[in-house]
Amino acid sequence: MKQIDTHRIFNIANAGEFDTVALDVFRFQYENNKVYKGFCGHLKKSPKNVSHHLEIPFLPISFFKTHQVVSSQQEPQTIFTSSGTTQSTTSKHLVPDIKLYEESFLKAFGLFYGKPEEFCVLALLPSYLEREGSSLIYMVNSLIEKSQHPNSGFYLHNLEELHQKLQELEQKGTKTLLIGVSFALLDLAEQFPLSLKNTIVMETGGMKGRRKELIREELHMILKKGLGVHKIYSEYGMTELLSQGYSKGNGTFQTPPWMKIITRDTEDPLTIQPNGKTGGINVIDLANLYSCSFIATQDLGKTHPNGTFEVLGRFDDSDIRGCNLMVL
Repeated sequence: MKQIDTHRIFNIANAGEFDTVALDVFRFQYENNKVYKGFCGHLKKSPKNVSHHLEIPFLPISFFKTHQVVSSQQEPQTIFTSSGTTQSTTSKHLVPDIKLYEESFLKAFGLFYGKPEEFCVLALLPSYLEREGSSLIYMVNSLIEKSQHPNSGFYLHNLEELHQKLQELEQKGTKTLLIGVSFALLDLAEQFPLSLKNTIVMETGGMKGRRKELIREELHMILKKGLGVHKIYSEYGMTELLSQGYSKGNGTFQTPPWMKIITRDTEDPLTIQPNGKTGGINVIDLANLYSCSFIATQDLGKTHPNGTFEVLGRFDDSDIRGCNLMVL
């Protein structure tokens, strides 16, 4: 099958176009991804009997830990890895075309927030900086570079320095994005309280065993009080995807047009859940062209008729970076 024109992926304008492109990507990956084709075969699914994106099989995300999930013969330009204590528990996402990832996260950021050049970007991501292969670090580093602000940069454990920098930027009225892992933002909020008026605070999830797990509402309440903001933004992404969903503080996430969230029945994974009912989160990420665009995650959530979704927790203590919050 001929290559998919990526221009079509990033210029989807409506539901009909999404369905058409998703089916084309499914056919492409069925023919070029041995692991995915084998999985579809077990379910007796193929392009011959799939006529809508809701009928496409979703590959369990755990396959990224045990197989090379690739739809390309090209050597990977980079390999993104999840955090894990042993090699056996680490997901590997082989990326033959890093420009696809760059186009995906830059276009999505532009849709939800505007140009990176409009911000000073500060990153508090110690658990990700301390290892190699993080897709989050790659994305944030690119945003920092493209912001072209002299004060943009990464912070590790130097919370006092970050506190001072945020105060300086506030005094100047600088539009700022502070993106951080949950436990580090909590440390900042508790040790160095602030009153931020010009800063977007975005958490990426993740206690990583550093602190007690919190539900998102409790986490956001503590952060809002400690950092002096009216709302906390969130990012939903993971090693195995090349696209992200974003929340602007109301507990619901939105996706860019080339990404879609569907929920499945927790007892029968082949059955799609209706809007408003809790289920396992399935992700269609059409930017994942050269791995697999149809992934069954270990997150729990619910979808809404307007296309937004909530993340409510997870099935187990998985390595998904987008949401490390436990279900009560």
